[in-house]
Amino acid sequence: MDRVHGGGCHCGQLRYECNAPLTDVAHCHCSICRRTTGGIVTTWATVPLTSFRWTIGKPAEYRSSASCVRYFCAHCGAQLALFTDLAPDTLDITTATLDDVAEVVPGRHIWVKSRLPWIHLDEQLEDEWEEKL
Repeated sequence: MDRVHGGGCHCGQLRYECNAPLTDVAHCHCSICRRTTGGIVTTWATVPLTSFRWTIGKPAEYRSSASCVRYFCAHCGAQLALFTDLAPDTLDITTATLDDVAEVVPGRHIWVKSRLPWIHLDEQLEDEWEEKL
């Protein structure tokens, strides 16, 4: 059986778990992530949709673009997950909301053309200059 990864929001009203490997861990530099999270970069990990479940509470939803729905806590505002119609079998979770976030190592940068000009990219990570969304 795969390892169970758990996480949740700041106030504890939402908890989730997934029982699959966390894949495609990436720092996102898009302006939508900046505005919806309040951070300068959001780090995501992808999991199979069938491996994910909410264990406490039900998140609020926000359609941030034509193809993406973001899930967040209506009480504390923490953004926890993102579903995109472009990858209907997967879900992205914000790595900062994982219980064991220090164990999750990013492998690349995405939406690099949107990055803030004073952000210096980790040269050891792959850059995705050609955005696919």
